[in-house]
Amino acid sequence: MDIELTVDQELLRNSVQRFLKDEYGFDDRAKIVAGEDGWSRAVWAKFADLGLLAAPFAEEHGGLGNGPLTTMIVMQEFGRSLVVEPYFETVVLAGGLIEALGTDGQRQELLAEIAAGEATWALAWAEPGSRYNLNKVSVSADRRGDDYVLSGTKAAVICAPWADRLIVSARTSGRDGDRDGVSLFIVDSRAAGLHMQGYRTIDGRRAAEITLKDVRVPASNLLGREGQGSAALENCRDRAIGGLCAEAIGAMTELNAATLDYSKTRKQFGVTLGSFQVLQHRMVDMFIALQESVSLMQHLTLTLASNDADVTKLASGAKTKVGYAARFIGEQAIQLHGGMGMSDELKVGHYFKRIGAIDIQFGDPAFHLMRFARAA
Repeated sequence: MDIELTVDQELLRNSVQRFLKDEYGFDDRAKIVAGEDGWSRAVWAKFADLGLLAAPFAEEHGGLGNGPLTTMIVMQEFGRSLVVEPYFETVVLAGGLIEALGTDGQRQELLAEIAAGEATWALAWAEPGSRYNLNKVSVSADRRGDDYVLSGTKAAVICAPWADRLIVSARTSGRDGDRDGVSLFIVDSRAAGLHMQGYRTIDGRRAAEITLKDVRVPASNLLGREGQGSAALENCRDRAIGGLCAEAIGAMTELNAATLDYSKTRKQFGVTLGSFQVLQHRMVDMFIALQESVSLMQHLTLTLASNDADVTKLASGAKTKVGYAARFIGEQAIQLHGGMGMSDELKVGHYFKRIGAIDIQFGDPAFHLMRFARAA
């Protein structure tokens, strides 16, 4: 499968490629990750200037439309350059939920802020012991007059230390594990009673454990209908998997290219590594794994764009296949680079770390393999 991009989409891809090549090289990224903030506000502002922060939204919200296809283009290029800025969390996750569920006022105000680069977001859905279950929500949200009061704990909230606002899932009715009764709230990251314990993740980003203790949220900050947040999160997970698979494809593409180049220059026993037939076979296997993953990722993207009813099953299949293929390619790349593959000075180790993080976001391959099997 090969998606034929429109002229506008080709221009978008070319502009992203050109910017990342000129201003987001491997050494530039290393300096950003090693910095105190761990991300670059200057780069974020340039993303806004390029229109990337609005690109997946509908045209009436300042975007290019065709959200899944636009997301695929951007995330694939970001995967090739290991971009750490919270594009996925802010634009794909939070922006997607706001566009799907928000009132006209929320869309107009909040999407404009995202597009202009004025606000960063994170999605707080996971809890200790939830094991990828979107309905396992013990954070409570009690209605008190014109406010909701939130209490509980969220775990492994990616990019939360960078976020100005959070979208938090909380239970307004029912019991822990029930599909009904989960609601979504917009919460200021500096709200009274909200405590955030940040830490570095294996791929050089930041995450946080979040504790909410009687955090008051105006009723106007409810996103969507009360008690119907699970369906929205399920749709969000499908879109998220599409974006993550595209990012993984970008990383896998660079791993294959780096390994092929290394095999042409590194000599062993007086000849290049690429001359050994057994290593040629391994690199062919890496190429095949990548092409199979690309085809499935593109199929998922087109299915998301068409709002097909079977998208959830396909998303789980893609997360499984791409996850296993990415790990295989990463392991082969590191081994074929020898000891250098384990060093921070070489790119392949950083790609492998990012692949490992993608693997467990919104469910690891084993989790999604079981979901796919149950849906069969």
